[in-house]
Amino acid sequence: MAGGSLKQAAESARNKTTEVMGVARADGAAVAHDLLHTPWMRAALPFINGGLSGMVATTVIQPVDMIKVRIQLAGEGTSGGPKPTPIAVARQIVASGRVLDLYTGLSAGLLRQAVYTTARLGFFDTFMGSLTTRAKSQGRDVGFGDRATAGLAAGGVAAMFGNPADLALIRMQSDGLKPLAERKNYKSVIDALSSISKSEGVGALWAGAAPTVVRAMALNFGQLAFFSEAKAQLKKNTDLSARAQTLSASAVAGFFASFFSLPFDFVKTRLQKQQKGPDGKLPYKSMADCFTKVARQEGLLRFYRGFGTYYVRIAPHAMVTLIVADYLGWLTK
Repeated sequence: MAGGSLKQAAESARNKTTEVMGVARADGAAVAHDLLHTPWMRAALPFINGGLSGMVATTVIQPVDMIKVRIQLAGEGTSGGPKPTPIAVARQIVASGRVLDLYTGLSAGLLRQAVYTTARLGFFDTFMGSLTTRAKSQGRDVGFGDRATAGLAAGGVAAMFGNPADLALIRMQSDGLKPLAERKNYKSVIDALSSISKSEGVGALWAGAAPTVVRAMALNFGQLAFFSEAKAQLKKNTDLSARAQTLSASAVAGFFASFFSLPFDFVKTRLQKQQKGPDGKLPYKSMADCFTKVARQEGLLRFYRGFGTYYVRIAPHAMVTLIVADYLGWLTK
């Protein structure tokens, strides 16, 4: 009898423990759910999800970005000059150092995404929320014009915040093109930002800000506006699954983002890479001056040099970013 009572007591204790743990798990889930739905968290989530998705995408795409920058800087100032292929550039980088040199500037790329993509996707969702509310109050659906407005505004605002990290990324990636005696050999993005600030002034961190902002507006217009529009049209006119809709819409967005933004990305790279020559002057005075000199000295098609590499850098980055952002949005809705 004593043994039976002991077994019953043990079973009862086990059941109570299981019940308590179940209640604790349910309470924990409820607390997490309530936290996700607080007003400040709902406002912050688009920014958090945007930053995380951009950082994941950058980690995947960084080697392609490194190759893209080297192609854009090749043959500067000449109409002919070298016409390196992506494979040739990759071989040269690996042959002169290590495979990990393809990830030069990754810390700057991650910081840029933490600032820039956090802001642009967060602001885009915020602006779209306001525009959607306005459209409903006017008795209409959200149109392409609304999406374009949100994309352009979000890209421009975010680019100003992200320019210092973007500048550091270009300097780190182009450092290997200089003679050994002139290289800065930046250890990290913090080292690059500190070195540039000390030698050129804090204002230099916003060098190339004008084309960076215009590029960001063009890229956001092509990426977010066309992604949102393509997804809406695919949902309305096809029977594709939600995942297929996201993949297809992000592929469309990647092409338009590349097409609209490459000329500005090209000029941005040239402006951010430049440093004063022996005469104390910079090669380019402004965005307009850079456009003019490149068009006259190197030809109009130079602005689209490396389009294939740029597309391979932008399209997968856009796809990974948008897919991860969509998934994070689903997890936290």
